[in-house]
Amino acid sequence: MLARSPAQCFHHGLLHSLPFLLVILPFGLLFGVFAAEAGLDLWQVLGFSLLVLAGASQFTAVQLLADQAPVFVVVVSALAVNLRMAMYSASIVPWIGQARPGARAAVAYLMIDQTYALAMQHYEKHPRLRLDQRLAYFFGTALGACLPWVVVSLIGAKLGNAIPESWALDFAIPITFLAMIAPMLRTLAHLAAAFVAMVAALAFAFLPSGLGMLIAAPLAMATGALVETWTERRKAGLA
Repeated sequence: MLARSPAQCFHHGLLHSLPFLLVILPFGLLFGVFAAEAGLDLWQVLGFSLLVLAGASQFTAVQLLADQAPVFVVVVSALAVNLRMAMYSASIVPWIGQARPGARAAVAYLMIDQTYALAMQHYEKHPRLRLDQRLAYFFGTALGACLPWVVVSLIGAKLGNAIPESWALDFAIPITFLAMIAPMLRTLAHLAAAFVAMVAALAFAFLPSGLGMLIAAPLAMATGALVETWTERRKAGLA
């Protein structure tokens, strides 16, 4: 039975986020180790994880800082890697756009790949949820996904070289995205968009600082929109 009260929705979101700990924990440990090896102390690692709260951008920024890149390049590159959040925000507006400014700001801060994917799947599956229920569910997913990231990144920075390389913690990165994307591929438009995104990302992989993703993303969205339009017209013609 679908949870009704905001408190139940919050706990529902928290429970749904727990499986992602299998990849968030090693991913966060890996960032902590990586940041410590780059010369960041515990407070700097804590600030990074709290203020940025975006794994891929954090890795990019730390790598560029370790390479002594200019601050402007570091900031622009991190923003470019995280530009997908703008697309996430646009797609979630129909569901929570009527929330108060403070709530929208909190959602914007806590929006990561996992919280967005869980929330969108839940909202589309249960479109009759009230606004307070949607927000409660989102914040539940955020508690289960965001807080552990900050904690384990500190643990990774503290342990540093004590974590053996044989653990291969970087496995968490591709598994995370596979776990999020796979359940969302439900229509031909979704599959077409995913295929174009994959091909374009590989084709433009030679571009620096994740710029290839900025090209692949709009190509994939355009493909999905075209396929969706074609599918709807075909259904209308057969009706």
